[in-house]
Amino acid sequence: MLAHPTQRGQVLVLGMLLAALLALAWLRYFAGGQVVAAKARMVHGLDAAAYSGALVQARTLNFLSYLNRAQLGHQVAMAHLITLGSWAHYGGTQATRLAQGNPPAYLVGMLFGPAHGQAYLSAAAATGLNLQAGIHSPVGQAYAAHESFVHDYARGLSRTLMRDLPAARMAAIRAVLEAHYPERPAHALQPTLTEDAWPDLLQVRPADTALFSLVRDLAGLYRFLDPRDDTVQNPWVVFPQCPHLRHELRRRGGTSMDSQGRWQSGDTQSFHALRSNKWVGCYYREYVMGWAWLPSQDGQVMAGDHVSDPPENFSEQDFWRWVQSATSWDLLGRADNPLANSYALAQQQRWPSRGLPDYLDIKPGKGPQAATGFVLELDLPDEAGMAVRSRSAAESLFSRPQRRRDGLDEAPNLFHPYWHARLAAPLMSLPGD
Repeated sequence: MLAHPTQRGQVLVLGMLLAALLALAWLRYFAGGQVVAAKARMVHGLDAAAYSGALVQARTLNFLSYLNRAQLGHQVAMAHLITLGSWAHYGGTQATRLAQGNPPAYLVGMLFGPAHGQAYLSAAAATGLNLQAGIHSPVGQAYAAHESFVHDYARGLSRTLMRDLPAARMAAIRAVLEAHYPERPAHALQPTLTEDAWPDLLQVRPADTALFSLVRDLAGLYRFLDPRDDTVQNPWVVFPQCPHLRHELRRRGGTSMDSQGRWQSGDTQSFHALRSNKWVGCYYREYVMGWAWLPSQDGQVMAGDHVSDPPENFSEQDFWRWVQSATSWDLLGRADNPLANSYALAQQQRWPSRGLPDYLDIKPGKGPQAATGFVLELDLPDEAGMAVRSRSAAESLFSRPQRRRDGLDEAPNLFHPYWHARLAAPLMSLPGD
């Protein structure tokens, strides 16, 4: 049926209106899609940037942990070196006594066995080492280099890392965003930190009881640093008045750390000949065979009996008379080599040290899994000029790869490099994201 001429074109008007509505809806959904796409792109880029910042934090914390461990290693190396210096000085002084024949090597071998006599004779190869055991010797210079690393280089490096971490972290964040938005100028990408736990994470700690114990425990793992004490007796009775006593060969030595964290080392050996007379009965006459003492500061106290000004020989007075008049030593004391200690004190070689340094560690009270996180925000207009905002959060946390053997939780610290990076999911759901 044909339409009336006056009704022609009315459907066209409705169609045009419907097309306009469809066009507006399409534009609306297109614009919305553009915003969603821009938002999704920003979320992905900001998450990657935040994770990269947390990774920089974790790597810095792990590096600080390795640096603290390196400082412990340097302390153990210093203990070994000062022990070597003590041995060098001891070997040189023993070579001097061997050359003087006081006591003679054959007597040591006869009383205590050929192995001890041969060991005494071998000291001849160490002639002059006591004059080369000072801080300017190769071993002493190596000791000084370790000391400088601990107190100068490592200490300064750790403070620099702590200070410069925020700038390094932001540089990593911006580098990721610039790679994510290559079409945008760098100055248009200005992320901001709205929260940051880094400033409250670390603290400088003075050398404390925990650090002293840790260094001593580490040094205890090395047999080279064990006490060097041994006593050998001849097998037969010397005097019927004291049948339970024998001639003794006493080796004493050790490496230790004082209350300031300074190493010291000493070595002595003496032949204690059993003597007897009507005035004092049985007593020990000490014949010094070798000595050394390397302190790390003036006034450092030597363990064991000693005097500050021992005679060089006893040609003008009896040993026992001098002991009674000038010392408080027990003539039958069997614990030490007091005369050798006195010679070691008089000829000490001081190797200066500043002791254990202060160090960086985690502030207490951070829990078994301390985390240092931050919140990152970015405002960026899309292609249509509409503002798009996104927020991301990430953190560096302390987490052991496996549980301790004792089953205990380990407090976060800067001695174990167990720091990891992750996005902080709880912060990602904050309103406005």
